[in-house]
Amino acid sequence: MISAVMVVLVPGKSAWAADVPVPPENLLSDRGAGKISAADKDFVIKVRLAGLWEIPAGEMAQNLSENNRVKRIGRSIADQHTELDLLARNAATKLKITLPNEPNEDQQGWLDEMESAQGEQFDQIYIDRLRAAHGKIFPAIANIRASTQNDTVRKLAQQANQFVMTHMTLLESSRLVDFADLAAAAAAAAPAAAATTKAPAQVLSASETGSGEMSGANMGFILAALAGGLAVGVFATKQLAGGRRPGYRNNRRTRYYGG
Repeated sequence: MISAVMVVLVPGKSAWAADVPVPPENLLSDRGAGKISAADKDFVIKVRLAGLWEIPAGEMAQNLSENNRVKRIGRSIADQHTELDLLARNAATKLKITLPNEPNEDQQGWLDEMESAQGEQFDQIYIDRLRAAHGKIFPAIANIRASTQNDTVRKLAQQANQFVMTHMTLLESSRLVDFADLAAAAAAAAPAAAATTKAPAQVLSASETGSGEMSGANMGFILAALAGGLAVGVFATKQLAGGRRPGYRNNRRTRYYGG
């Protein structure tokens, strides 16, 4: 499913381009072996939460965008999140982690915002929210990949990293990403991130799905980025004009929120 879509969206390799290595997943074990931390559990939950809002967001792109490029990007990201969601659910089953079946409040707000827009307005909201979210989760996944003691979480983090890099590239190919705004947002977030690492240790339970908790002094930045990246972006939510489409949310719930 993924490769068929990517043939359309990813240009062919230039003759002069250097070979870029792809991490060999067959060298990673996946036995559920190794201590699993609160940060590990929250990571698996956040991967699940990502799909719960990015899959329906991609479906909205098919109906509310008038830009064929955005439609293809939305379809590709939705399809790939379906694959990533399966990996997260398999990991959760192996590790006995209870996963949510609905987006959290912040994520639902993003979906409501998108549902209230259409055309170019929808395109900008969709690209802004998803690119900002992926930009924040990108370094957080790397930290989990480098620090976890559990082999199943380690493999999921490596797989998620590949998806996130692909999604960032696809979103940027829309030519709607304002990189200056991304840089400004990252700079503004830096003092808060530094303060987070000095905060008293707090552990986010596996059942919590909000976006403002921390898991501990050393993992505070990781989970703050995970929660912010997968639940919200770095842009403030706008109240947009236009009527809601009353039947759409129920359709989303029926199609995507199953266990």
